[in-house]
Amino acid sequence: MHNTTFIPGKDAALESTITALQGKLQHLGFHVEERSWLNPVEGIWSVHIRDRDCPLLFTNGKGASRLACLASALGEFLERLSTNYFWTHFYLGPDVANRDFVFYPQERWFALPEDGNWPATLLTPELQALYNPQAAVEAESLVDFNSGNDERGICAIPYVRERDGAIVYFPVNIIGNLYVSNGMSAGNTPAEARAQALSEVFERAIKARIISEGICLPDVPEEVIARYPRVAKGIAALREAGFGILVKDASLGGQYPVMNVTLLNPQDQGCFASFGAHPRFEVALERALTELLQGRALEALSGFPAPGFDLEETASSTNIEIHFVDSSGVIHWKFLGNEPDFEFVDWNFSSTTAEDVAWCVQRLHTDGQDIYIADFTHLGVYACRILVPGLSEIYPIDDLEFENNSVVNTIREAILNLRDLDDQECTDLLETLNDSSLADHRPVPALIGLAADAGSFWADLRLGELKTLLALAVGDEAATLEGCEWILNFDQLNPQRKPVYACIQNLIQLADMGDSGPYLDALSLLYGAGPLAQAHALIMQEDRFMGLSAPGMALAGCEMHQKLLQAYDKVYPAHAAR
Repeated sequence: MHNTTFIPGKDAALESTITALQGKLQHLGFHVEERSWLNPVEGIWSVHIRDRDCPLLFTNGKGASRLACLASALGEFLERLSTNYFWTHFYLGPDVANRDFVFYPQERWFALPEDGNWPATLLTPELQALYNPQAAVEAESLVDFNSGNDERGICAIPYVRERDGAIVYFPVNIIGNLYVSNGMSAGNTPAEARAQALSEVFERAIKARIISEGICLPDVPEEVIARYPRVAKGIAALREAGFGILVKDASLGGQYPVMNVTLLNPQDQGCFASFGAHPRFEVALERALTELLQGRALEALSGFPAPGFDLEETASSTNIEIHFVDSSGVIHWKFLGNEPDFEFVDWNFSSTTAEDVAWCVQRLHTDGQDIYIADFTHLGVYACRILVPGLSEIYPIDDLEFENNSVVNTIREAILNLRDLDDQECTDLLETLNDSSLADHRPVPALIGLAADAGSFWADLRLGELKTLLALAVGDEAATLEGCEWILNFDQLNPQRKPVYACIQNLIQLADMGDSGPYLDALSLLYGAGPLAQAHALIMQEDRFMGLSAPGMALAGCEMHQKLLQAYDKVYPAHAAR
């Protein structure tokens, strides 16, 4: 007989789940490799898997066993294929942007009104008021980042409101800007996946509240931890390794399905708080523990910040975002006190996946929250994406006005065709970038959605350097000097290019003194003949953009990006087959 392993919260044996998911991926043409396994202490496993052909497609799994860990990673891989999340941060190119559908056959396009107002049938009046309270975000800002196709308008995906079954269309732009990966899951059954997605929403929302308010949580009694031998062994192993481990009930008095495990490192006084959520106490506690060591060996549990005293800093959106990314943000000292703000509750809210979902839905509805669900089954696996507006946003709602990724839609083409721009077009692009609120340190590939090839000029190009190259192209000395100053004080720029900008700065300033000619020998000795020659060519506009390639809107020659598009085309036909 074949061995079968069942764990709480899952509706199928781990062995059959793994076999089914691997088969689906192979059928779609993905060759997923297990790249890195970690088992730092008993009962805590993590794995990194990625596609052989396009390594930008990767996920990380965690679990209390090797099987649970692999099932977790494979499930997340299918989840991100099904929801198109793997491509959220990338431009899909003109071919995809003009297909019959860009994302899903059920998508709907809303024409951009001439007055800039949001289309009346987009979202609901209440949701429009939530996302655009001052009516400061114009409809054009809702054009999605991935297609940038403003001629088609605003692309929106239908979501079903759980309360009454109403269909509401959410702009792809809002989903990508505010929710990123929160509330996504794939599972053996709809109930399993939805329970996981809703648990994730609870985890991140309650975690953010606890951290931002500096809430002190009650300890979980040792006799309660002892009920779960795998968890108890993992905690004991971490303590034996010299770490301080606090196990906390994060349910806020039995209201929410959240647990916490916090690690204190006596070697560098770092503090790392890990949270897990699920309507079953055991599952939530296990997830908090495995999350703590996902992708980390014991020696990697250093470098976390020490507890802080500034609650305003702890509650800042920047700190909360860091906690979302890798849980490495600051924790306030109030969190670590011995006088909890809530009593410990020995809670457990359900015992089947159907009960898991029902409890989560009821809890959110009791709190006055609406739940919106999009189901995806076209890849042969059930996956869902769940939005809880006003609760499950990862980034602040005002990012739609101030940090909207669509801001680059109008300048992407110019940036991808730099070498072909004339002087006026360079001037216009420089003015646009200067007038934008985009910070100089922002990586240009991420801004325009380019998967840059490793080692290429594009890979480490920052906005400040691009603006400097534009200033050189149009002969704007003041802007060039300002850009060079920024570049020379920015540590993350390619060190091989820095001498060129130092030469440019010196050549301009020496020319302002009268003549740079007498100093060329010294400059050559200081910076090298090559950097000096290139600096001179850039100033004289004999070399524009330091040889930076111009891949155009089709991203010709960008090998990694082409692999990403090829991966998209592996899942795209699955829609037609459904």
